[in-house]
Amino acid sequence: MTQDPLVIFTPSGKRGRVPAGTPVLTAARQLGVDLDSVCGGRGICSKCQVAPSFGDFPKHGVTVAETALSPWNEVEARYDRVRGLKQGRRLGCQAQIRGDVVIDVPPESQVHRQVVRKAASAKPITMDPATRLLMVEVEEPDMHEPSGDFERLRAALKDQWGIEAVTAGLPVLRKLQPALRKGEWKVSVALYQPVHTEEFRILDIWSGLHEGGLFGLAIDLGSTTIAAHLTDLTDGRVLASAGVMNPQIRFGEDLMSRVSYAMMNPGGDVEMTRAVREAIDRLAVEIAAEGGVDPGLIVEVVFVMNPVMHHLLLGIDPVELGQAPFALATSSAMTLDARDLDLTSLNPQAQTYILPCIAGHVGADAAGVALAEEPDKSEDLVLVVDVGTNAEILLGNRERVLACSSPTGPAFEGAQISSGQRAAPGAIERVEIDPATKEPRFRVIGSDLWSDDPGFAEATKATGITGICGSGIIEAVAEMRMAGLLDPSGLIGSAEQTGTARCEPTGRTHAYLLHDGTAEGGPRITVTQGDIRAIQLAKSALYAGARLLMDQLGVDRVDRVVLAGAFGAHISPKHAMVLGMIPDAPLAKVTSAGNAAGHGARIALCNRAARARIEETVRRIHKVETAVEPRFQEHFVAANAIPHASDPFPDLASVVTLPDVHFGASGGGGEGRRRRRG
Repeated sequence: MTQDPLVIFTPSGKRGRVPAGTPVLTAARQLGVDLDSVCGGRGICSKCQVAPSFGDFPKHGVTVAETALSPWNEVEARYDRVRGLKQGRRLGCQAQIRGDVVIDVPPESQVHRQVVRKAASAKPITMDPATRLLMVEVEEPDMHEPSGDFERLRAALKDQWGIEAVTAGLPVLRKLQPALRKGEWKVSVALYQPVHTEEFRILDIWSGLHEGGLFGLAIDLGSTTIAAHLTDLTDGRVLASAGVMNPQIRFGEDLMSRVSYAMMNPGGDVEMTRAVREAIDRLAVEIAAEGGVDPGLIVEVVFVMNPVMHHLLLGIDPVELGQAPFALATSSAMTLDARDLDLTSLNPQAQTYILPCIAGHVGADAAGVALAEEPDKSEDLVLVVDVGTNAEILLGNRERVLACSSPTGPAFEGAQISSGQRAAPGAIERVEIDPATKEPRFRVIGSDLWSDDPGFAEATKATGITGICGSGIIEAVAEMRMAGLLDPSGLIGSAEQTGTARCEPTGRTHAYLLHDGTAEGGPRITVTQGDIRAIQLAKSALYAGARLLMDQLGVDRVDRVVLAGAFGAHISPKHAMVLGMIPDAPLAKVTSAGNAAGHGARIALCNRAARARIEETVRRIHKVETAVEPRFQEHFVAANAIPHASDPFPDLASVVTLPDVHFGASGGGGEGRRRRRG
């Protein structure tokens, strides 16, 4: 008997089989996927646009044929003629599923748009930007002493500002003469000086005094999220922050899935490069509008990212990063014209600076963290953990700094979780469970009230309670362990064992009911045994990476822990410690740094000397490769227990007493012992 087609939606990761001929919009509604529609499926509103992907997807276990969706129909053709559909897009209400397919729901088609969790840091930055705005007065032309306008501009910069070795591109030369004459020989120039050079380059020119300002973008290009901060290059103020889902997620949720896609689908790397460049260019326009800035005044962009994102942004096939020795095409910092990266919405002469990578799986994002947190200047031993789909970990002090990456996967982002979703209004982000009654209370994004506070229902009426995001699932699992609903092996107890009917049977295992919204037409949100295993896999990889670095230094303790990234800003140290995500340490010594990688990008954007400093620093950081270290597997298996199979966690024990419960005879569970790289 032929199976119904399998449909996999990204970025949610929700999947299911539907009868052949089912419209994509119908399948999305059946599977609880966040896909917008206003017109009731008549092909009028265009809110349900989706982007199908074709080819081999080893991560999902499917091969998607070009015939997986029905051909364009007249409704789509008419809409395209009248209003235009982006290349590769389909209308979800019209396209019918005919075979196994992977379908991405772009941000603009989601009802509950993502909230940017990678907010800009408020830490002060010393201003010394690579691009400065200078005003000069240029000598008028003289028939008796003939010289070009540009040559006299260079002479004025030398005389009035002491600046020599100035160049300009053709776009600036085209504007030069009109600007000089309109400004009565007074002009303002945007002058850019790359790192490691005495030469200057004029990026733009304006007549008279330019009062419109100069701006830059600091971009943290993550596997899951692209976060950007629009920054004033005169004073370092962040005028706007915005983020979008990385559209590459439809090619694979983790890094190695994307490398596999490039390996198995000729031209797949080109496809992913185009997708991410278009997303960044659109994001630049959106963030400029939010900040009230002309995109043409954005003259610099600084990027931090992991090595696979680095290669795909640059248009380099990442295939070598998928196999030992994980060789980078280049690990050096790079300065490029923004146009080389198809960032056409910015100033025509805009420049990009990409921080250096440390090694094959420790990228420019880790360099950004090192620039922001400066472990190489620390007197005590500090562990810095930047958690995302791929975690970057730094350990050290002023004597030595080690680095590694750990394949945590997308569970911390809310993916691979049964009721999981990205951080958006309506998503559960905080959880508490009463250890006596086993009853939960929670908070959702968009409201400061807890679910048992008066007025909660009214406050969340607009968004609803739609699912659980990464911070919510982490707290839920930790709270379940503290409430005695979960044993050290990660097994959820039955209603009889736990004393609450919220522990429901689901086949051979159990799930904990966090919220039942069916009476209001909403979803039932549960934490399933599969969710627990996904979190165990992620946290075990994280802990194992940290322990591996500790082994290299010959230590069993660290003095303090810094949690960085979107996770670090939204998870309490206690919950992280209960899960065993990080090694035991005094809770007072576990702090959040917010988006340290993004802050490092802002430092490099606002301070030219910092670029030279981080380029020197990364040469002294020693990389440890988790993929070839035998002890990584040992640490990974031991870390599968919650919080840990052998580490007593004395600091945690001094503040939290974990119930001594055991719900199964098998212990750790083989499913949690699989190891992944990604």
